[in-house]
Amino acid sequence: MAVAIMRGKSYLSIGSVSMGIGGSMTDPDFLQEYLGMRTEYVDASEVLRRIQLGIYDKEEYEKALKWTKENCIVREGEDFNPEHLKHNREQKDKDWEFVVKMTLIFRDLMIGNPELNKIGFGEEALGHNAISGGFQGQRQWTDFLPDGDFSEAILNSSFDWNGIREPFVFATEDDHLNGISMLFNKLLTNTAQIFADVRTYWSAEAIERVSGWKPDGILSNGAIFLKNSGSCTLDGTGQQSNSEDKPVMKPFWEISEEEVEKMLDATTWYPSALEYMRGGGFSSQFLTREGMPVTMCRVNLVKGLGPVLQIAEGWTATLPDEVFKLIDGRTDKIWPSTFFVPRLTGNGRFKDVYSVMNYWGANHGAISYGHIGADLITLASALSIPVNMHNVDEDKIFRPDAWSAFGTDSEGSDYRACKNYGPLYK
Repeated sequence: MAVAIMRGKSYLSIGSVSMGIGGSMTDPDFLQEYLGMRTEYVDASEVLRRIQLGIYDKEEYEKALKWTKENCIVREGEDFNPEHLKHNREQKDKDWEFVVKMTLIFRDLMIGNPELNKIGFGEEALGHNAISGGFQGQRQWTDFLPDGDFSEAILNSSFDWNGIREPFVFATEDDHLNGISMLFNKLLTNTAQIFADVRTYWSAEAIERVSGWKPDGILSNGAIFLKNSGSCTLDGTGQQSNSEDKPVMKPFWEISEEEVEKMLDATTWYPSALEYMRGGGFSSQFLTREGMPVTMCRVNLVKGLGPVLQIAEGWTATLPDEVFKLIDGRTDKIWPSTFFVPRLTGNGRFKDVYSVMNYWGANHGAISYGHIGADLITLASALSIPVNMHNVDEDKIFRPDAWSAFGTDSEGSDYRACKNYGPLYK
């Protein structure tokens, strides 16, 4: 079903290449040939045009701004910028108004909005039939306008001013490969997806050295620190719970209003760091609850080979408050944080936690609730995308029986079969 849902949809690329990031160089051939998806390109000036000309639903904007004031601005954090750079209250209020409009416009660009037809913008009302999208932001936009962090975080969450709803798939820095990885996860789980930088490996020894606290239990082998200022869904707080009061990320139709309030309560919105987000904006900050089973995946494009998929199943972890503050202060304390501990096998790429990060193919990862590695492997085989790294038990893996004709080694036969059958839509 995931394969069929993607066909005929589009990936919406807003802006251009962000800071030379490879995944930000949207590849229309990959999207068309492997997924049956179109690429829709929109210059970032279109967002500014719609803001300046008022091409958005004014009534919904007032509703959205009121909700943002009551649920986000009241949770605005301390401004840690140097005094000579700080925005005054009037400018911050204008920035909030601006990012709320950006959120409406990003959504309208993706799926359209019939209300725009009523104010004389019939073409704009159509949208781009996008099932996934991304926004370049850095640096040409963020050097002089508010960043997309708020918009990306809200779109990727399972709620907004209109209530609980299906989360969007929206990539920061327009990293379409991570956006597509998030899309794979969402189609398999119906849940919101965490977009994060695969930022730092913290060994147990390093944690003890800087904090004096000796990690044990799940953290005894260290953890990968996932952290990004942009697209992290508020569902990633882990404030949803199952019947045993354990943290989960649910399909949107199972989420309660009480859980929405808990997610908002767990999130602080800090003024962006103006030394590199010169145009301002606001970043969400929270620490993901420990104990969630999660799967991190990433599609990478390899010249001469094509797309490959890497998968790592594991769990979320947390640190004592004072230890977390020390670790968090080594990067940027105004961004959301998730500590990921992959399941180790003792061999190869999963020999230890460091090896998982060392072999990860990019700075970004898409993180889904649940251990869904086996489902991702099956989906990849249906799309003729080989899996170059995973820690899924062999007895849980299902690929087409025809794969057995390509050799007895499962990884090699996967590569050979995918090359032989080729992309679905070429």
